[in-house]
Amino acid sequence: MKVPKLLLNSNLTMATKQEKTRYSDEELQEFKELILAKIEQAQENYERLKDTIMVDESNPTFKLMEEGASTLQKEISSQQAQRQHDFIRKLEAALVRIENKTYGVCRITGKLIPKERLLAVPHTTLSLEGKEIEARNKKNR
Repeated sequence: MKVPKLLLNSNLTMATKQEKTRYSDEELQEFKELILAKIEQAQENYERLKDTIMVDESNPTFKLMEEGASTLQKEISSQQAQRQHDFIRKLEAALVRIENKTYGVCRITGKLIPKERLLAVPHTTLSLEGKEIEARNKKNR
């Protein structure tokens, strides 16, 4: 059976083509825009949560049950605000990796993290493979 030259050449090209080691500057710019939008949204959420926590409830007409519910709500809001703050820090760290052109490279495997994963979790530093390796290592400790 004779293999068409076009197929033969394309197979040869695919075999010699090296695996991509980093995202292009254009792709990094797209990720940067996504991350900046997420930071803006997270900062708005963070400020809203801080405002919820800071509301002055020194009104003497509060009943004991209302004060308990208010305290619980403040604790929940405080935890949510802390998570938002941590999320913002992780997104800012991702921006640094973009500037260093190391964004999207798994810190465990050294391989490129799939674009789909980065779009879903833009602050990640692990591919799914790297995450599994990390989980196995933690389990074996």
